Amino acid sequence: MIPRCMSTQHPDNVNPPFFASSPLLSGEDEIKEAYYVFSHLGCDEQMWDCEGKEVDNYVVKKLLANYKSFFQENILGKDCRLTLRVPNPTVEREEAKILLETLESIPRSYDTATLFYGVEEAPVFEVILPMTSSSTSLNRIYNYYKDFVVGKEDFTLGDVTIKEWIGEFKPKTINVIPLFEDRDAMLSAANITLEYLNEKEISHQRVFLARSDPAMNYGMISAVILNKLALYNLKGIEEETGTRIYPIVGMGSAPFRGNLKPSNIDNIVREYPSTYTFTLQSSFKYDHPPREVIRAIDKLKSKKPGKAQEINAETAIKIMEKYCREYRRQVLKLADIINRVAKYVPRRRKRKLHIGLFGYSRSIGKVSLPRAITFTAALYSIGVPPEILGFNALSDKDIEHLHDIYINLEKDMIDALRYMNPHSPYLEEELHWKIKEHFPDIEYDRKHKKLVDDINKSLSLGQIRIIQTRILEAASLRRFLG
Repeated sequence: MIPRCMSTQHPDNVNPPFFASSPLLSGEDEIKEAYYVFSHLGCDEQMWDCEGKEVDNYVVKKLLANYKSFFQENILGKDCRLTLRVPNPTVEREEAKILLETLESIPRSYDTATLFYGVEEAPVFEVILPMTSSSTSLNRIYNYYKDFVVGKEDFTLGDVTIKEWIGEFKPKTINVIPLFEDRDAMLSAANITLEYLNEKEISHQRVFLARSDPAMNYGMISAVILNKLALYNLKGIEEETGTRIYPIVGMGSAPFRGNLKPSNIDNIVREYPSTYTFTLQSSFKYDHPPREVIRAIDKLKSKKPGKAQEINAETAIKIMEKYCREYRRQVLKLADIINRVAKYVPRRRKRKLHIGLFGYSRSIGKVSLPRAITFTAALYSIGVPPEILGFNALSDKDIEHLHDIYINLEKDMIDALRYMNPHSPYLEEELHWKIKEHFPDIEYDRKHKKLVDDINKSLSLGQIRIIQTRILEAASLRRFLG
């Protein structure tokens, strides 16, 4: 069973869930969350972050102990999945050893589940590696687990082996899911996956493509192009090797971050027909009525994946490069106000969100920006939805080509433009005119516009107390924080 709906812990929600002890979800709340998305919403997978927060390596034990009746009927690891996202030691040096602790917890969770079910069950057997850039980083995790976590069972301690002393270590191997997040990695996703599969007896491989971070780094249109190219290239791997490839695409509720919300399921499936697993982030789960959420999840699970969309890579990359240059120029210009507003965007999870470096050419240098959710929330709060940035770089011919690539371009832009404030002091005139030319009949959300006017006025006057309240009120109207 390959899951179709992966619940994640991305903190893009406005409203805290009913079971949370505070608006800031903590470790115990996330245990309740995993049970809730399985038992009530119908998700078939929960991604469990093991990076950027205090790690709970006893999540399996707590789920089985606290929700015994549910998990007796719904086997963890078979009927519903728990998939760990681990730190990448190549990039996150300060959290590198958390990876080893997490891998060591997998056999212990196996023992817990086997005791609970009375038969051997592997509740956890896959990990997600963020910021994957090479097959080497995947092989290190695959081999470390096989050779050191499991392999140590054959080490001798004088009179006994570790296996005789402690017991056998299972599962014997784990699957490593690459998560591709930057431009070069996404364009190389198929080759990296192929290299990883080499000389392994793997019948199927899941591959995770980011949709949010590429949008922040290169613009929304670039993110869609990169995902489409990666999905098409991954289909070629399946045909070449015979190994089934099951793509995961990570999307949030804001159009900038994917526009995956309960009311937009049909458009999402049409946009990414070969995607097997979709991520349901916090806003999807908690900013809509539960009945709508459950219906949307049922619909997603009922849809059969189709063929990957073929696009002209050369044309798409040329458009992307031109658009990306202008997008980055505009973000650089807005960086100060983004960082200023970001301080007032409320947090929704107890975790240490690492700061991403937004890279520009060496002649401009580098500027530090918040992570994608806060970045998106900050721009919406000043009336400049990030979806529109860079749009003025596109010619009519470019937009015509994009309609063949990005099926929901008009729909996603219109969804975002409702929350643009034409009187925002941070909206460039050239960009504004290009938007008006291409979307002459924009219907602005008047309540949102008024809140943005209040935020911008409070920023200019230094009235900081009102800013966070207005940011939340505006986010409530959108039904997503960022």
